Amino acid sequence: MTNPIEQAKKAATQVQGKAEAVEPPAEVEEKIETPVEAEGQVKKPLDEVMVQAERAYAAYMEAERQVASAYRENEIQVARAQKKTENQIQNSYEETVGKALKARDDAIVQALHSRNEAIQQAEKAFNKEKEQVDKACEDAVVQAKQTRQENMDRAWKVRDDTIAQAWQIYSKMTK
Repeated sequence: MTNPIEQAKKAATQVQGKAEAVEPPAEVEEKIETPVEAEGQVKKPLDEVMVQAERAYAAYMEAERQVASAYRENEIQVARAQKKTENQIQNSYEETVGKALKARDDAIVQALHSRNEAIQQAEKAFNKEKEQVDKACEDAVVQAKQTRQENMDRAWKVRDDTIAQAWQIYSKMTK
């Protein structure tokens, strides 16, 4: 689009060129001047100047309308460009937000996956450790039972031996 000021200058130049190009009609030049006709001729050049002035004014007004129209068109184009820019900004915003939300969701899914794997590994390690502790406990219980039994057996033997000795001593005394 051309500059509205340049369009106005161009229109004014065209109007001025047209005004200079208007020549008096050939009839006026051919007529013989008489005093009555001279007065009429004075009116005719004045009328022609008035017509030229009216034409120049009309051309000026047309140029002014064209400038106003150009300004309105410029405003419309600026508004369209602004709207297009706003749409692009909004689309960019929505795309960025969408990507951020997707990245967050992907990270959460990955974190949950890692968490589940860690829980499985922890449970596996717990179960293995529990089995070892249970086995150690079982072995300790078996060993404690065995030791208890051995100690009970010894205690009974000592008791039996002590009672037997006491009976032997008592029986020697009673004899």
